[in-house]
Amino acid sequence: MEENNSIQLFEDKRIRTAWDEENEEWYFSVVDVVAVLTGSDNPRRYWSDLKRKLKAEGADQLYEKIVQLKMLSSDGKRYTTDVANTEQLLRIIQSIPSPKAEPFKMWLAQVGRERIEETIDPELTIDRALETYLKKGYSREWINQRLQAIQVRKELTDEWDRRGVEKGMEYAILTDEISRAWSGMTTRQYKNLKGLTKENLRDNMTTLELVLNMLAEATTTEISRQRNPASFSENAAVARAGGKVAGDARKAVEEQTGVPVITSKNAAELGQVVTELIEDGTKTSDNK
Repeated sequence: MEENNSIQLFEDKRIRTAWDEENEEWYFSVVDVVAVLTGSDNPRRYWSDLKRKLKAEGADQLYEKIVQLKMLSSDGKRYTTDVANTEQLLRIIQSIPSPKAEPFKMWLAQVGRERIEETIDPELTIDRALETYLKKGYSREWINQRLQAIQVRKELTDEWDRRGVEKGMEYAILTDEISRAWSGMTTRQYKNLKGLTKENLRDNMTTLELVLNMLAEATTTEISRQRNPASFSENAAVARAGGKVAGDARKAVEEQTGVPVITSKNAAELGQVVTELIEDGTKTSDNK
């Protein structure tokens, strides 16, 4: 099972989920669902009391099938939390008096249907990502680069998997090696520059930043295929080599343009710049 591989939204509320590839079903954080349905200030306490009530009602089968997974918390750390699949969650919802119960059931069905459709036809994942970015106000040119960046990253992580690199900490270390080699900063330093905390760094890059990051990762993938690194230290050397190619390209661009490629602007600021340009253009047109 892939732990915490997605954050689903219901009425703009975050619900942590995990997708079980083998059984093709979602597991949902029960505490997150309770928080959404009840609006409780202490959803953990609410769920604890509800568990006792369910057990007293004789719902032992449900109680025993509740499993626990480590999921990302608001403090950035992973903690063990109760999760339930769709069938179990529907039973839990029945015991929670809430006007949101029926809309939530429909949402559950939609989430499950979309994920199964995406498994059958991966292009749907891209289509939904495109729609999401358009709603957020990104330009189509930027979105095309962002979707390409997702594919490039996937090819790199697939290559790391083949080389025995472990997900999590080792992925993060190699990613930092690439980032440091092309941008001069680790991922955390880069995010700090842009004033980010938990936001996705790539979603806050300019088109040129995205392109150079893609160059760094795509080059790392190709070098890895040619060198066949057998140890983590060898993979780290490959990551630095791939990042350096993009780092040299960044310096060449800066030499020609006279301005730094790396910018502190994040998505909100970049969006404001676009808005101001559009408004200025509209005023100029009106004046003419």
